[in-house]
Amino acid sequence: MKEQDLAALRFQAAARDLEHIVRNIAARYIVQDVPLTWRLLHAIEAEALADLGFASRHDAFIAELFKRPADMSYPETDDPATFGRSNALPATFAFVVSAYEEAERAEQSRHAAERPHRLVRRPERRG
Repeated sequence: MKEQDLAALRFQAAARDLEHIVRNIAARYIVQDVPLTWRLLHAIEAEALADLGFASRHDAFIAELFKRPADMSYPETDDPATFGRSNALPATFAFVVSAYEEAERAEQSRHAAERPHRLVRRPERRG
């Protein structure tokens, strides 16, 4: 196996690990119905990247790749975090947004299942 193949595998393993960490952190807020704000997004990112388990399981160079570039700034307010159709998100932000979106879809499905279905009567055929 080539060196770059090994590096790609290490990166993929770190990405899966970080996603798991981020989703667990986000889940704490989701179950409490805490809305996703810019401030919360930054807090989840900071907590995930400071995770000692993550740092110990992955090479420092690989872990550094997941840090948001300094020139990629976002608001740090209590306004709702919205990205529109942007697909250029730091990994941690993308994982948090994905977790919140999945929770919202699950909630909508649960509510749809709880709604009583109205029976539609078909007109009787005369013949």
